[in-house]
Amino acid sequence: MSAPVPELTERATACADRLRDADGVLLASHIDADGLTSAAIASSALERAGIRFESVFSKQLDADEIASVAATDYDTVLFTDFGSGQLDVIAEHESAGDFTPVIADHHQPADADTEFHLNPLLFGIDGSSELSGAGASYVLARALEPEDADNRDLAALAVVGAVGDMQVSDGELVGANANVVEEGIDAGVLEIGTDLALYGKQTRPLPKLLEYATDVYIPGISNDQNGVLRFLDGLGIDLREDGDWRRWVDLTGDEKQTVASALVRRAVRKGVPAEKIDGLVGTSYTLAGEVKGTELRDVSEFSTLLNATARYDRADVGLAVCLGDRDAALDRARTLLTNHRRNLSEAIDWVRSEGVTREDHVQWFHAEDRVRETIVGIVAGMAVGADGIDRGTPIVAFAQKNDEEVKVSARGTPALTRKGLDLSVVMKEASRAVGGDGGGHNVAAGATVPKGREAAFVAHADELVGEQLR
Repeated sequence: MSAPVPELTERATACADRLRDADGVLLASHIDADGLTSAAIASSALERAGIRFESVFSKQLDADEIASVAATDYDTVLFTDFGSGQLDVIAEHESAGDFTPVIADHHQPADADTEFHLNPLLFGIDGSSELSGAGASYVLARALEPEDADNRDLAALAVVGAVGDMQVSDGELVGANANVVEEGIDAGVLEIGTDLALYGKQTRPLPKLLEYATDVYIPGISNDQNGVLRFLDGLGIDLREDGDWRRWVDLTGDEKQTVASALVRRAVRKGVPAEKIDGLVGTSYTLAGEVKGTELRDVSEFSTLLNATARYDRADVGLAVCLGDRDAALDRARTLLTNHRRNLSEAIDWVRSEGVTREDHVQWFHAEDRVRETIVGIVAGMAVGADGIDRGTPIVAFAQKNDEEVKVSARGTPALTRKGLDLSVVMKEASRAVGGDGGGHNVAAGATVPKGREAAFVAHADELVGEQLR
Protein backbone atom coordinates (compact mmCIF):
# COMPACT_ATOMS: atom_id res chain seq x y z
CA MET A 1 0.00 0.00 0.00
CA SER A 2 1.16 3.51 -0.78
CA ALA A 3 0.74 4.75 2.78
CA PRO A 4 0.95 8.48 3.59
CA VAL A 5 3.61 7.63 6.20
CA PRO A 6 6.31 5.18 4.99
CA GLU A 7 7.00 4.05 8.57
CA LEU A 8 3.48 2.59 8.71
CA THR A 9 4.31 0.30 5.79
CA GLU A 10 7.67 -0.59 7.32
CA ARG A 11 5.98 -1.64 10.57
CA ALA A 12 3.44 -3.66 8.58
CA THR A 13 6.28 -5.46 6.83
CA ALA A 14 7.84 -6.40 10.17
CA CYS A 15 4.48 -7.69 11.42
CA ALA A 16 3.98 -9.70 8.23
CA ASP A 17 7.43 -11.28 8.57
CA ARG A 18 6.57 -12.38 12.11
CA LEU A 19 3.33 -13.97 10.94
CA ARG A 20 5.13 -15.85 8.16
CA ASP A 21 7.61 -17.23 10.70
CA ALA A 22 4.83 -18.50 12.99
CA ASP A 23 3.93 -22.18 13.15
CA GLY A 24 0.28 -21.10 13.36
CA VAL A 25 -1.67 -17.95 14.21
CA LEU A 26 -4.64 -17.32 16.47
CA LEU A 27 -6.63 -14.43 14.97
CA ALA A 28 -8.61 -12.57 17.67
CA SER A 29 -10.94 -9.74 16.67
CA HIS A 30 -13.66 -7.41 17.90
CA ILE A 31 -17.35 -7.96 17.05
CA ASP A 32 -18.54 -4.71 15.44
CA ALA A 33 -18.53 -3.98 11.70
CA ASP A 34 -14.94 -2.72 11.86
CA GLY A 35 -13.88 -5.80 13.81
CA LEU A 36 -15.59 -8.26 11.46
CA THR A 37 -14.13 -6.64 8.35
CA SER A 38 -10.72 -6.54 10.07
CA ALA A 39 -10.97 -10.28 10.73
CA ALA A 40 -12.12 -11.00 7.19
CA ILE A 41 -9.24 -9.01 5.68
CA ALA A 42 -6.72 -10.72 7.95
CA SER A 43 -8.27 -14.15 7.30
CA SER A 44 -8.04 -13.71 3.53
CA ALA A 45 -4.48 -12.41 3.73
CA LEU A 46 -3.33 -15.26 5.99
CA GLU A 47 -4.95 -17.88 3.78
CA ARG A 48 -3.44 -16.42 0.60
CA ALA A 49 -0.04 -16.38 2.30
CA GLY A 50 -0.43 -20.05 3.24
CA ILE A 51 -0.37 -19.38 6.99
CA ARG A 52 -2.37 -21.71 9.22
CA PHE A 53 -4.76 -19.83 11.51
CA GLU A 54 -7.88 -20.03 13.67
CA SER A 55 -10.32 -17.17 14.38
CA VAL A 56 -11.97 -16.14 17.65
CA PHE A 57 -14.10 -13.10 18.51
CA SER A 58 -14.68 -11.11 21.68
CA LYS A 59 -17.07 -8.34 22.76
CA GLN A 60 -14.35 -6.84 24.94
CA LEU A 61 -10.70 -7.73 25.28
CA ASP A 62 -10.20 -7.73 29.04
CA ALA A 63 -7.70 -9.52 31.25
CA ASP A 64 -9.77 -12.71 31.35
CA GLU A 65 -10.11 -12.83 27.56
CA ILE A 66 -6.37 -12.30 27.13
CA ALA A 67 -5.70 -15.08 29.64
CA SER A 68 -7.93 -17.38 27.57
CA VAL A 69 -5.92 -16.50 24.49
CA ALA A 70 -2.70 -17.25 26.39
CA ALA A 71 -4.04 -20.66 27.35
CA THR A 72 -4.20 -21.82 23.71
CA ASP A 73 -1.42 -23.67 21.91
CA TYR A 74 -0.64 -20.78 19.58
CA ASP A 75 2.67 -19.00 20.04
CA THR A 76 1.58 -16.06 17.84
CA VAL A 77 -1.65 -14.10 18.28
CA LEU A 78 -2.88 -11.53 15.77
CA PHE A 79 -5.22 -8.99 17.40
CA THR A 80 -7.35 -6.95 14.99
CA ASP A 81 -9.45 -3.90 15.92
CA PHE A 82 -8.41 -4.22 19.54
CA GLY A 83 -5.26 -4.94 21.49
CA SER A 84 -3.66 -1.50 21.60
CA GLY A 85 -5.72 -0.37 24.57
CA GLN A 86 -4.90 -3.61 26.40
CA LEU A 87 -1.23 -3.62 25.51
CA ASP A 88 -0.15 -3.40 29.14
CA VAL A 89 -1.86 -6.74 29.92
CA ILE A 90 -0.76 -8.29 26.63
CA ALA A 91 2.85 -7.24 27.28
CA GLU A 92 2.81 -9.11 30.60
CA HIS A 93 1.87 -12.33 28.80
CA GLU A 94 4.50 -11.67 26.15
CA SER A 95 7.15 -11.22 28.86
CA ALA A 96 6.01 -14.48 30.44
CA GLY A 97 6.55 -16.27 27.13
CA ASP A 98 2.86 -17.11 26.66
CA PHE A 99 2.67 -15.79 23.09
CA THR A 100 4.06 -13.19 20.71
CA PRO A 101 1.45 -10.53 19.91
CA VAL A 102 0.94 -8.91 16.52
CA ILE A 103 -1.52 -6.04 16.77
CA ALA A 104 -3.40 -4.29 13.93
CA ASP A 105 -5.52 -1.72 15.71
CA HIS A 106 -6.43 1.98 15.74
CA HIS A 107 -7.50 2.64 19.34
CA GLN A 108 -5.52 4.65 21.90
CA PRO A 109 -2.58 2.49 23.05
CA ALA A 110 -1.98 1.67 26.70
CA ASP A 111 1.29 2.72 28.28
CA ALA A 112 3.31 -0.24 27.06
CA ASP A 113 4.94 -1.37 23.84
CA THR A 114 5.65 -4.42 21.75
CA GLU A 115 7.68 -4.94 18.61
CA PHE A 116 4.84 -5.89 16.26
CA HIS A 117 2.36 -3.11 16.93
CA LEU A 118 0.68 -1.67 13.81
CA ASN A 119 -1.40 1.35 14.84
CA PRO A 120 -1.82 4.58 12.84
CA LEU A 121 -1.64 6.65 16.04
CA LEU A 122 2.00 5.63 16.41
CA PHE A 123 2.77 7.34 13.11
CA GLY A 124 0.82 10.58 13.40
CA ILE A 125 -2.34 9.28 11.69
CA ASP A 126 -5.67 9.85 13.46
CA GLY A 127 -7.14 6.46 14.30
CA SER A 128 -10.62 7.87 14.82
CA SER A 129 -10.98 9.54 11.42
CA GLU A 130 -8.12 8.57 9.07
CA LEU A 131 -7.65 4.79 9.42
CA SER A 132 -9.86 2.21 11.11
CA GLY A 133 -9.07 -1.25 12.44
CA ALA A 134 -10.00 -2.69 9.06
CA GLY A 135 -7.68 -0.15 7.45
CA ALA A 136 -4.80 -1.26 9.70
CA SER A 137 -5.57 -4.88 8.80
CA TYR A 138 -5.57 -3.89 5.13
CA VAL A 139 -2.12 -2.32 5.43
CA LEU A 140 -0.97 -5.58 7.02
CA ALA A 141 -2.65 -7.59 4.25
CA ARG A 142 -0.74 -5.68 1.59
CA ALA A 143 2.49 -6.46 3.44
CA LEU A 144 1.51 -10.16 3.59
CA GLU A 145 0.80 -10.25 -0.13
CA PRO A 146 2.50 -13.17 -1.95
CA GLU A 147 4.23 -12.40 -5.24
CA ASP A 148 1.44 -14.11 -7.21
CA ALA A 149 -1.44 -12.40 -5.37
CA ASP A 150 -3.00 -8.95 -5.27
CA ASN A 151 -4.71 -8.10 -1.99
CA ARG A 152 -6.06 -4.78 -3.18
CA ASP A 153 -9.49 -6.39 -3.59
CA LEU A 154 -9.63 -6.38 0.23
CA ALA A 155 -9.85 -2.57 0.14
CA ALA A 156 -13.62 -2.95 -0.29
CA LEU A 157 -13.93 -4.52 3.17
CA ALA A 158 -11.59 -1.90 4.64
CA VAL A 159 -13.92 0.84 3.41
CA VAL A 160 -16.93 -0.96 4.88
CA GLY A 161 -15.08 -1.06 8.20
CA ALA A 162 -14.12 2.61 8.08
CA VAL A 163 -17.66 3.76 7.26
CA GLY A 164 -19.07 1.40 9.89
CA ASP A 165 -16.68 2.99 12.39
CA MET A 166 -18.13 6.42 11.53
CA GLN A 167 -14.90 7.73 10.02
CA VAL A 168 -16.58 9.81 7.33
CA SER A 169 -15.48 13.46 7.68
CA ASP A 170 -17.46 16.19 5.87
CA GLY A 171 -19.08 13.61 3.63
CA GLU A 172 -16.03 11.56 2.64
CA LEU A 173 -13.19 9.34 3.86
CA VAL A 174 -9.93 11.21 4.37
CA GLY A 175 -6.29 10.63 5.23
CA ALA A 176 -5.01 7.07 4.95
CA ASN A 177 -8.59 5.91 4.34
CA ALA A 178 -8.51 7.87 1.08
CA ASN A 179 -5.43 5.87 0.03
CA VAL A 180 -7.35 2.66 0.68
CA VAL A 181 -10.25 3.96 -1.45
CA GLU A 182 -7.88 4.74 -4.32
CA GLU A 183 -6.48 1.21 -4.25
CA GLY A 184 -10.00 -0.25 -4.19
CA ILE A 185 -10.91 1.79 -7.26
CA ASP A 186 -7.74 0.66 -9.03
CA ALA A 187 -8.58 -2.95 -8.18
CA GLY A 188 -12.08 -2.55 -9.61
CA VAL A 189 -13.89 -3.40 -6.36
CA LEU A 190 -14.97 0.13 -5.40
CA GLU A 191 -16.85 2.89 -7.16
CA ILE A 192 -17.28 6.42 -5.83
CA GLY A 193 -19.56 9.29 -6.78
CA THR A 194 -21.44 12.28 -5.43
CA ASP A 195 -24.89 11.45 -4.12
CA LEU A 196 -27.41 12.13 -1.38
CA ALA A 197 -25.81 11.31 1.96
CA LEU A 198 -28.80 9.28 3.18
CA TYR A 199 -28.84 5.79 4.60
CA GLY A 200 -30.80 3.13 2.68
CA LYS A 201 -30.38 4.27 -0.94
CA GLN A 202 -30.12 0.65 -2.10
CA THR A 203 -32.93 -1.02 -0.20
CA ARG A 204 -35.45 1.44 1.26
CA PRO A 205 -38.59 2.52 -0.63
CA LEU A 206 -38.20 6.20 -1.47
CA PRO A 207 -40.76 7.47 1.09
CA LYS A 208 -39.00 5.61 3.90
CA LEU A 209 -35.59 6.81 2.70
CA LEU A 210 -36.69 10.42 3.19
CA GLU A 211 -38.83 9.88 6.29
CA TYR A 212 -35.98 8.23 8.20
CA ALA A 213 -33.34 10.75 7.03
CA THR A 214 -32.96 12.72 10.25
CA ASP A 215 -29.24 13.62 10.30
CA VAL A 216 -30.32 16.75 8.44
CA TYR A 217 -33.75 17.47 9.92
CA ILE A 218 -36.15 18.93 7.34
CA PRO A 219 -39.52 19.97 8.76
CA GLY A 220 -42.41 18.36 6.90
CA ILE A 221 -40.23 15.47 5.68
CA SER A 222 -38.08 14.05 8.47
CA ASN A 223 -40.17 11.72 10.67
CA ASP A 224 -43.29 12.83 8.76
CA GLN A 225 -44.78 10.03 6.67
CA ASN A 226 -47.69 12.07 5.27
CA GLY A 227 -45.41 15.03 4.62
CA VAL A 228 -43.06 12.84 2.58
CA LEU A 229 -45.92 11.48 0.47
CA ARG A 230 -47.17 15.01 -0.27
CA PHE A 231 -43.63 16.07 -1.15
CA LEU A 232 -43.13 13.18 -3.58
CA ASP A 233 -46.57 13.55 -5.17
CA GLY A 234 -45.67 17.08 -6.21
CA LEU A 235 -42.51 16.20 -8.13
CA GLY A 236 -44.17 15.21 -11.38
CA ILE A 237 -42.20 12.02 -11.97
CA ASP A 238 -43.24 8.38 -11.86
CA LEU A 239 -41.97 7.06 -8.53
CA ARG A 240 -43.86 3.76 -8.61
CA GLU A 241 -43.25 0.60 -10.59
CA ASP A 242 -45.85 -2.20 -10.74
CA GLY A 243 -47.61 -0.55 -7.83
CA ASP A 244 -44.56 -0.46 -5.55
CA TRP A 245 -42.44 2.51 -4.60
CA ARG A 246 -39.13 2.67 -6.38
CA ARG A 247 -35.92 2.97 -4.42
CA TRP A 248 -33.29 5.66 -4.85
CA VAL A 249 -31.10 3.20 -6.72
CA ASP A 250 -33.95 2.60 -9.23
CA LEU A 251 -34.18 6.26 -10.28
CA THR A 252 -32.49 7.67 -13.36
CA GLY A 253 -29.89 10.38 -13.02
CA ASP A 254 -32.38 13.08 -14.03
CA GLU A 255 -34.98 11.76 -11.56
CA LYS A 256 -32.44 11.79 -8.75
CA GLN A 257 -31.58 15.38 -9.61
CA THR A 258 -35.26 16.33 -9.51
CA VAL A 259 -35.74 14.81 -6.05
CA ALA A 260 -32.47 16.19 -4.67
CA SER A 261 -33.12 19.73 -5.95
CA ALA A 262 -36.63 19.73 -4.50
CA LEU A 263 -35.27 18.45 -1.19
CA VAL A 264 -32.73 21.28 -1.01
CA ARG A 265 -35.38 23.87 -1.91
CA ARG A 266 -37.63 22.54 0.87
CA ALA A 267 -34.77 22.69 3.36
CA VAL A 268 -33.96 26.30 2.41
CA ARG A 269 -37.63 27.31 2.63
CA LYS A 270 -37.92 25.73 6.09
CA GLY A 271 -34.89 27.63 7.37
CA VAL A 272 -32.45 24.73 7.66
CA PRO A 273 -28.93 26.21 8.16
CA ALA A 274 -26.73 26.23 5.06
CA GLU A 275 -24.05 24.06 6.68
CA LYS A 276 -26.71 21.44 7.44
CA ILE A 277 -28.01 21.53 3.87
CA ASP A 278 -24.46 20.95 2.62
CA GLY A 279 -24.54 17.70 4.62
CA LEU A 280 -27.31 16.34 2.39
CA VAL A 281 -24.72 15.54 -0.28
CA GLY A 282 -21.52 13.54 0.10
CA THR A 283 -19.30 10.93 -1.47
CA SER A 284 -20.96 7.58 -2.07
CA TYR A 285 -18.96 4.36 -1.82
CA THR A 286 -20.32 1.40 -3.76
CA LEU A 287 -19.05 -2.18 -3.88
CA ALA A 288 -18.79 -2.82 -7.59
CA GLY A 289 -19.05 -6.60 -7.38
CA GLU A 290 -22.27 -6.74 -5.34
CA VAL A 291 -25.79 -6.95 -6.72
CA LYS A 292 -27.59 -3.64 -7.24
CA GLY A 293 -30.38 -3.05 -4.74
CA THR A 294 -28.98 -5.28 -2.00
CA GLU A 295 -27.61 -4.43 1.45
CA LEU A 296 -24.12 -5.37 0.26
CA ARG A 297 -23.92 -2.85 -2.55
CA ASP A 298 -23.70 0.23 -0.31
CA VAL A 299 -20.96 0.32 2.33
CA SER A 300 -23.21 1.88 4.99
CA GLU A 301 -25.88 -0.77 4.60
CA PHE A 302 -23.22 -3.51 4.49
CA SER A 303 -21.79 -2.28 7.81
CA THR A 304 -25.23 -2.26 9.43
CA LEU A 305 -25.81 -5.83 8.26
CA LEU A 306 -22.55 -6.84 9.92
CA ASN A 307 -23.49 -5.10 13.17
CA ALA A 308 -26.64 -7.22 13.19
CA THR A 309 -24.62 -10.45 13.33
CA ALA A 310 -21.77 -10.45 15.84
CA ARG A 311 -23.58 -8.12 18.25
CA TYR A 312 -26.13 -10.94 18.54
CA ASP A 313 -23.49 -13.62 19.09
CA ARG A 314 -23.23 -14.67 15.44
CA ALA A 315 -19.80 -13.43 14.43
CA ASP A 316 -19.49 -16.56 12.31
CA VAL A 317 -22.35 -15.35 10.11
CA GLY A 318 -20.88 -11.88 9.62
CA LEU A 319 -17.44 -13.27 8.85
CA ALA A 320 -18.90 -15.71 6.31
CA VAL A 321 -20.71 -12.87 4.53
CA CYS A 322 -17.50 -10.84 4.41
CA LEU A 323 -15.71 -13.85 2.94
CA GLY A 324 -18.26 -14.21 0.15
CA ASP A 325 -21.07 -16.50 1.35
CA ARG A 326 -24.16 -15.23 -0.48
CA ASP A 327 -26.41 -18.17 0.40
CA ALA A 328 -27.13 -19.47 3.92
CA ALA A 329 -24.97 -16.91 5.74
CA LEU A 330 -26.50 -13.94 3.90
CA ASP A 331 -30.03 -15.25 4.51
CA ARG A 332 -29.29 -15.60 8.22
CA ALA A 333 -27.69 -12.15 8.34
CA ARG A 334 -30.81 -10.61 6.81
CA THR A 335 -32.98 -12.26 9.44
CA LEU A 336 -30.69 -10.94 12.16
CA LEU A 337 -30.82 -7.48 10.53
CA THR A 338 -34.61 -7.41 10.79
CA ASN A 339 -34.32 -8.22 14.49
CA HIS A 340 -31.55 -5.64 14.94
CA ARG A 341 -33.63 -2.86 13.38
CA ARG A 342 -36.61 -3.71 15.58
CA ASN A 343 -34.43 -3.66 18.71
CA LEU A 344 -32.89 -0.31 17.75
CA SER A 345 -36.28 1.21 17.03
CA GLU A 346 -37.71 0.06 20.36
CA ALA A 347 -34.60 1.23 22.22
CA ILE A 348 -34.64 4.69 20.62
CA ASP A 349 -38.35 5.04 21.43
CA TRP A 350 -37.60 4.14 25.05
CA VAL A 351 -34.78 6.68 25.34
CA ARG A 352 -36.91 9.42 23.80
CA SER A 353 -39.74 8.56 26.18
CA GLU A 354 -37.63 8.35 29.34
CA GLY A 355 -35.21 11.12 28.44
CA VAL A 356 -31.75 11.64 29.89
CA THR A 357 -30.30 12.96 33.14
CA ARG A 358 -28.21 16.07 32.69
CA GLU A 359 -25.09 16.83 34.69
CA ASP A 360 -22.91 19.91 34.30
CA HIS A 361 -20.96 18.54 31.33
CA VAL A 362 -22.50 15.19 30.31
CA GLN A 363 -25.95 13.69 29.84
CA TRP A 364 -26.72 10.05 30.53
CA PHE A 365 -29.30 7.29 30.69
CA HIS A 366 -29.32 3.81 32.22
CA ALA A 367 -31.11 1.21 30.08
CA GLU A 368 -30.49 -1.60 32.60
CA ASP A 369 -31.69 -4.77 30.81
CA ARG A 370 -34.01 -2.98 28.37
CA VAL A 371 -31.25 -2.57 25.77
CA ARG A 372 -28.71 -5.21 24.83
CA GLU A 373 -25.27 -4.15 26.04
CA THR A 374 -23.76 -4.85 22.60
CA ILE A 375 -25.93 -2.18 20.95
CA VAL A 376 -26.28 0.45 23.68
CA GLY A 377 -23.50 2.53 22.08
CA ILE A 378 -25.35 2.55 18.75
CA VAL A 379 -28.53 3.59 20.56
CA ALA A 380 -26.71 6.42 22.34
CA GLY A 381 -25.35 7.74 19.06
CA MET A 382 -28.73 7.55 17.33
CA ALA A 383 -30.51 9.25 20.24
CA VAL A 384 -28.37 12.40 20.07
CA GLY A 385 -30.39 15.25 18.66
CA ALA A 386 -33.79 13.85 19.72
CA ASP A 387 -36.12 15.97 21.83
CA GLY A 388 -34.48 16.75 25.15
CA ILE A 389 -31.12 15.26 24.13
CA ASP A 390 -28.53 17.93 23.42
CA ARG A 391 -26.23 17.36 20.45
CA GLY A 392 -23.69 19.70 22.01
CA THR A 393 -23.21 17.58 25.15
CA PRO A 394 -21.47 14.15 25.33
CA ILE A 395 -23.89 11.33 26.07
CA VAL A 396 -23.13 8.36 28.33
CA ALA A 397 -25.24 5.20 28.23
CA PHE A 398 -25.36 2.28 30.64
CA ALA A 399 -26.71 -1.24 30.07
CA GLN A 400 -26.56 -4.35 32.21
CA LYS A 401 -23.78 -6.69 31.11
CA ASN A 402 -24.19 -9.42 33.74
CA ASP A 403 -25.03 -9.74 37.43
CA GLU A 404 -21.81 -8.01 38.46
CA GLU A 405 -20.90 -5.63 35.64
CA VAL A 406 -22.40 -2.77 33.64
CA LYS A 407 -21.44 -1.77 30.10
CA VAL A 408 -20.85 1.95 29.49
CA SER A 409 -20.78 3.62 26.08
CA ALA A 410 -20.07 7.28 25.40
CA ARG A 411 -20.56 9.33 22.25
CA GLY A 412 -19.53 12.84 21.31
CA THR A 413 -19.33 14.83 18.07
CA PRO A 414 -16.43 16.01 15.90
CA ALA A 415 -17.25 19.57 16.97
CA LEU A 416 -16.70 18.60 20.60
CA THR A 417 -13.44 16.78 19.89
CA ARG A 418 -12.16 19.92 18.16
CA LYS A 419 -12.81 21.72 21.45
CA GLY A 420 -10.72 19.17 23.37
CA LEU A 421 -13.10 16.28 24.15
CA ASP A 422 -11.35 12.90 24.34
CA LEU A 423 -13.79 10.21 25.45
CA SER A 424 -11.05 7.57 25.32
CA VAL A 425 -9.32 9.29 28.23
CA VAL A 426 -12.61 9.93 30.02
CA MET A 427 -13.75 6.30 29.78
CA LYS A 428 -10.39 4.91 30.84
CA GLU A 429 -9.81 7.22 33.81
CA ALA A 430 -13.40 7.31 35.09
CA SER A 431 -13.82 3.53 34.85
CA ARG A 432 -10.50 2.76 36.53
CA ALA A 433 -11.42 5.17 39.32
CA VAL A 434 -14.37 2.91 40.20
CA GLY A 435 -12.69 -0.45 39.64
CA GLY A 436 -13.42 -0.97 35.93
CA ASP A 437 -11.60 -0.38 32.66
CA GLY A 438 -12.25 1.23 29.31
CA GLY A 439 -10.94 3.14 26.31
CA GLY A 440 -11.64 3.79 22.65
CA HIS A 441 -11.55 6.94 20.53
CA ASN A 442 -11.90 10.63 21.27
CA VAL A 443 -15.39 10.75 19.74
CA ALA A 444 -16.65 7.32 20.84
CA ALA A 445 -15.48 5.08 23.67
CA GLY A 446 -16.66 2.42 26.09
CA ALA A 447 -15.98 0.82 29.44
CA THR A 448 -17.08 -1.85 31.87
CA VAL A 449 -17.69 -0.89 35.51
CA PRO A 450 -18.85 -2.80 38.60
CA LYS A 451 -22.60 -2.79 39.11
CA GLY A 452 -23.60 -0.18 41.66
CA ARG A 453 -20.74 2.19 40.79
CA GLU A 454 -22.55 4.03 38.00
CA ALA A 455 -23.17 7.23 40.00
CA ALA A 456 -19.51 7.49 40.98
CA PHE A 457 -18.52 6.84 37.37
CA VAL A 458 -20.79 9.65 36.12
CA ALA A 459 -19.31 12.04 38.68
CA HIS A 460 -15.76 11.27 37.52
CA ALA A 461 -16.73 11.45 33.82
CA ASP A 462 -18.55 14.76 34.30
CA GLU A 463 -15.51 16.27 35.99
CA LEU A 464 -13.10 15.00 33.32
CA VAL A 465 -15.24 16.27 30.45
CA GLY A 466 -15.53 19.64 32.16
CA GLU A 467 -11.74 19.87 32.45
CA GLN A 468 -11.28 18.93 28.79
CA LEU A 469 -13.83 21.40 27.44
CA ARG A 470 -12.74 24.19 29.76
